[in-house]
Amino acid sequence: MLIEKRLGDIINIVEQKKSVSVQELMQLLNASESTIRRDLNTLDANGQIIKVHGGAIAVGGGIYYTKDDDVINRKDMNKEAKVQIAKYAASLIKPNDFIYIDAGTTTELMIDYIVEKNAVFVTNAAIHAKKLSQIGCTTYILGGEFKATTEAIVGDEAVISLSKYNFTKGFWGTNGVSLTTGFSTPDVKEAMIKQRSMERCKERYVLCDDSKFSQISSVTFAEFSSAKIITNLVKEEAYSKCTNIVEVSK
Repeated sequence: MLIEKRLGDIINIVEQKKSVSVQELMQLLNASESTIRRDLNTLDANGQIIKVHGGAIAVGGGIYYTKDDDVINRKDMNKEAKVQIAKYAASLIKPNDFIYIDAGTTTELMIDYIVEKNAVFVTNAAIHAKKLSQIGCTTYILGGEFKATTEAIVGDEAVISLSKYNFTKGFWGTNGVSLTTGFSTPDVKEAMIKQRSMERCKERYVLCDDSKFSQISSVTFAEFSSAKIITNLVKEEAYSKCTNIVEVSK
């Protein structure tokens, strides 16, 4: 089957069904998994469909990735890649920086590699604050509602408190990265914290292993171009020419 026809067929199927899995498309089009995934990447980059975990949905077709996994379940996922990313991110901290560190498993790992202690840190994660304090860093934690799933401080009080800060650098986690929908997370309260802290920051870095690319959660907190992305590897061609991506595995 010619690629143009296959791409057109995928668009028609997604628009008719509103959502479709990779396995369904393989059967309907008699194509391999690698071919379907490559086609979905192409169509997502063109804004013709939205690629989600395991398949695709129509543009405007619904909500997806609406819940966070417990942080304990995510700590060992893609651990080697996260360590590479964390080491590089920690090396960016310089004397007299005023740093924001977002809740997340990769941002937590980053703390293990911080050698610059002549900096001030603000975080919305209780475990991050504890670890930063233990290694001798001046640390402030936001006040607000504690979200057990991600061990993050969220809510209106935390958003308001961020308004007084002016960070030199910030480091964030994300559940999804997409050229069309930007950085996203399943929870609106966490999205508000991420968005406001990014607005108060001069240099913005999103720590993201390669599994997060072309994934979408229900709430976008920043545009794709609004931050540099530190990742282990870019596998998808659609992202290969993006100038805001730093690959630390090279």
